[in-house]
Amino acid sequence: MSESQVGGADVKTAHQDLHSERGALRGEHPGRSRNPVIKVADLAWLEFEKRDLDRAEVFAQDFGFHVAARTESELWLRGTFAGSPCMVIRRGRTSRFIGPAFHVAERADLARLARATGTDVRDADVPGGGKVVGLLDPSGFPVRVVHCADQLPELPQQQPLVLNFGTDHRRRNATQRPPREPSRIQRLGHVVLETRVFGRALDWYLDTLGMIVSDFLFLDGQRGRGPSMAFIRCDRGSLAVDHHTLAMHLGPGNGYVHSAYQVTDLDSLAAGGEYLNERGYKRSWGIGRHIQGSQLFDYWRDPDRFMLEHFADGDLFSCDLEPGWAPMSTSGLAQWGPPATRDFLGANPSPKRVRDVIGALRGDNEMDAARLMGLLKATNS
Repeated sequence: MSESQVGGADVKTAHQDLHSERGALRGEHPGRSRNPVIKVADLAWLEFEKRDLDRAEVFAQDFGFHVAARTESELWLRGTFAGSPCMVIRRGRTSRFIGPAFHVAERADLARLARATGTDVRDADVPGGGKVVGLLDPSGFPVRVVHCADQLPELPQQQPLVLNFGTDHRRRNATQRPPREPSRIQRLGHVVLETRVFGRALDWYLDTLGMIVSDFLFLDGQRGRGPSMAFIRCDRGSLAVDHHTLAMHLGPGNGYVHSAYQVTDLDSLAAGGEYLNERGYKRSWGIGRHIQGSQLFDYWRDPDRFMLEHFADGDLFSCDLEPGWAPMSTSGLAQWGPPATRDFLGANPSPKRVRDVIGALRGDNEMDAARLMGLLKATNS
């Protein structure tokens, strides 16, 4: 295993049989900033607007969230782990994604961030209180960086099943009967965004929030133009964290793709999926296991067509692992599972998608005809 210097830190080149067969070529993006303003500790919550909070609450509980707080105009959702809520839904005229909020470990980080960006530290409207800095990323998403005053207490957990493996018999004179009930969400894991200004957005999250890249994907025949997708994690030093807290990919639109929520294990994921299916919700894709991140996954659509993922058993990386590089392809999305659906890939034509493509090709951004054809090729590969 070789080592190199990036931003003054030793990073390990360990790709073969780990997370990618390939590392960076000379001169390619290092996947981290040399001198970030701050380093966020985790994703805090996601913010949405929806017209019908009652319907949103029914789905949330069927999907496995707990209600942390509810008013006439806001719905705060949480998992079973101690910490902050993981989603807020505000009543609005339309149903739309607003943006993400990230945690900082120290309140002083907010003051440093505010000075560097010309913003203010304000009171956060999160249950339990706290402080927040509001920013706007290059894609136009509002990004909040928060330090919460109080943590929500832990709730009862969904216990993993005791499994027998080969000659390792841990369960005797007992059967396995997982109850048909909602998967009990533990925490928010990651959010995936599409952007027309991928390179600028990527550098902003690395330079401003101190995040680092776990894996880059590039379009076939276009590696020289740089990556077209990045799986990005928080930099917690030697503490291993989720393979990605944020993932972004180049596309004709600027928007939410999906968000992911951790559950206990495969049985929790599968039984919770059966529960959702029985209640008439639409599975988008699953069940399977990803390649980048290795998570067991199951994707669903809520009544407003937002995609949400149950996941379990994801990879954890510390700061001393540099990015892997791999070609972008549909076949590269999963180690096993059913073929990726057109719904999951966003390949079903719609008037909005056509408008996005036309606007992207006419606008001042990183999309052009070659990039668009490369994305179409990746979708069909």
